[in-house]
Amino acid sequence: MLYGAEHVERYLATDGAEGHDWQGTTTGLLTTKGRRTGNQHTTPLIYQPWEDKYLVVASKGGTPTPPEWYLNLEANPEVEFQVLGDRFKAHARTATAEEKAEMWPVMTAAWPAYDDYQKKTAREIPVVVLERL
Repeated sequence: MLYGAEHVERYLATDGAEGHDWQGTTTGLLTTKGRRTGNQHTTPLIYQPWEDKYLVVASKGGTPTPPEWYLNLEANPEVEFQVLGDRFKAHARTATAEEKAEMWPVMTAAWPAYDDYQKKTAREIPVVVLERL
């Protein structure tokens, strides 16, 4: 099973032929700019299409703190996202409460554990909207 750096390497090397389909769902690669270092960081994330956008969830397994990639995109919302061989620049933003009410069921259909993660933490787990630039 692909995970972490190996997942990113295989996805990049094969334009997602290896790594896109993962544990019964789909993953894309999100690249953010480090808020402290300025270095590029690429993370494989479960995604779902939404209209002409893509959705990802900043769950970090339900820990009390958000994932580093989320903190990075809050500081610099200009990111890159890759779905299979399609790599593009995007603007990342946190879904509004109204949007999240519609988007959350789409994401939990793709990865039911998101509901469990939300029950584990008092932190409101955000849905992130990626809008192609």
